[in-house]
Amino acid sequence: MIQPFDDTYFMKMALQEAEEAFKKGEVPIGAVIVANNQIIARGHNLTETLNDVTAHAEMQTITAAANYLGGKYLLDCTLYVTLEPCQMCAGALFWSQISKIVYGARDEQRGYINLKSKLHPKTKMQGGIMAEETSQLLKKFFIEKRNLN
Repeated sequence: MIQPFDDTYFMKMALQEAEEAFKKGEVPIGAVIVANNQIIARGHNLTETLNDVTAHAEMQTITAAANYLGGKYLLDCTLYVTLEPCQMCAGALFWSQISKIVYGARDEQRGYINLKSKLHPKTKMQGGIMAEETSQLLKKFFIEKRNLN
């Protein structure tokens, strides 16, 4: 049994958000932000729903967490996201000064690491948590999308 309050537990919560995005026909990426071992914000991709290219899971979650905390800095917070953040999201995470980012699968094409984007110097990064599960949902989405077209 998985103990609550570990990286796998929180990544499972982010994966639930990704599954919500999948149900809506959105690219299935989900995120949660945690402070003091408590989820303070949840989000998933809404780019199609909102007709907004910036409505990525991370952006939705950053905004929700800032509203919850009453300030723009996400100090002592951890973002769990099912896919490595893109350059845009990495920039927003830089400005939020989030303390830690944990992602599932790497994004070899659009991920911030390959694009040489920078995070805040104090931000810690950890990847590969539930990478297989998170990448399987993405693969399923794109296979279904190709078969519909």
